[in-house]
Amino acid sequence: MGQLFMVAAKATGAEPGTMQALKEYHAGNVYLSGRSKAGSAATASVVSSLTGTVSAGTTGGVPLFVATDQEGGYVQVLSGPGFSTIPTALVQAGAGQAKLRADAAVWGKELRSAGINVNLAPVLDTVTSPEFAPSNAPIGHFQREYGYAPGTVSALGNAFADGMKDAGVAPVVKHFPGLGKVVPNTDVTSDVRDTSTTRQDPALEPFKAAISSGTRWVMVSNAYYDKIDPANIAPFSPTVMDTMLRKDAGFTGIVLSDDLCSAAQLEAWSDADRALNFFGAGGTMLVCADPASIPAMHQAVVKKAQADASFRAKVDAAALTVLRVKAGQ
Repeated sequence: MGQLFMVAAKATGAEPGTMQALKEYHAGNVYLSGRSKAGSAATASVVSSLTGTVSAGTTGGVPLFVATDQEGGYVQVLSGPGFSTIPTALVQAGAGQAKLRADAAVWGKELRSAGINVNLAPVLDTVTSPEFAPSNAPIGHFQREYGYAPGTVSALGNAFADGMKDAGVAPVVKHFPGLGKVVPNTDVTSDVRDTSTTRQDPALEPFKAAISSGTRWVMVSNAYYDKIDPANIAPFSPTVMDTMLRKDAGFTGIVLSDDLCSAAQLEAWSDADRALNFFGAGGTMLVCADPASIPAMHQAVVKKAQADASFRAKVDAAALTVLRVKAGQ
């Protein structure tokens, strides 16, 4: 069950709650959060403290996925000696596809040298226009978009993804099915709704291109999508995760949540229900920014899997997907 969780570790050094999640609750994946300006060598030491927990008794001997958010601009967790200062996606886009891919390979090698093998980037959300961008709190406000047309976002965002792959770092494309049309940010606001994106929306093109080119990770946004499944936020929606990603797009990799532990959008649900809803709807790996939430989530999922055969089949399938991706399949 631990393979289904990705828990936060402070980039400056893991706290006891993170270590408990790894050792006691068998969390099989971790991501460096916050900000560190300490550089590559210090980061490698933090990563080593995490990967050193891997054993037969903790993760069954299965290595950790170690991730971080190294998009660039306002979203760059790791800086200091050994790490480039990465510009915003909007600035990256000006380099063109070939240069951006080469640049991303350099940034990816920096991550790899510190022991990180997953980057929670690139953003493939299409913001509707330059005029709307400042009002688009999660993406446009921070220049996290690669452009304002799906084709542009697809070409440039996936150039970044390909550069990461060239460096041996798995890119995570996000935030499916897109946050480019919303106004509030799900991290700090509840009941965030996209009122226009459809199941066959042109803004899905960058994600479909990423999947076609072999990307094995897709992060789902925390928003509601009124024209897709108005009753469920995306990480609780079988329509979004199973129908659209698995069936429509043919995705066989890891369907990753955005943070389900600290985001304001989730405040109406208990920790246990967040986990049960996500895995019940077809999610593969749950991202948790607050290690203190892991015990309740893990225990709830184990308890339900022991009592409910159909739920157990879902979590078994999710764990198998994680193991396959770890094995390079």
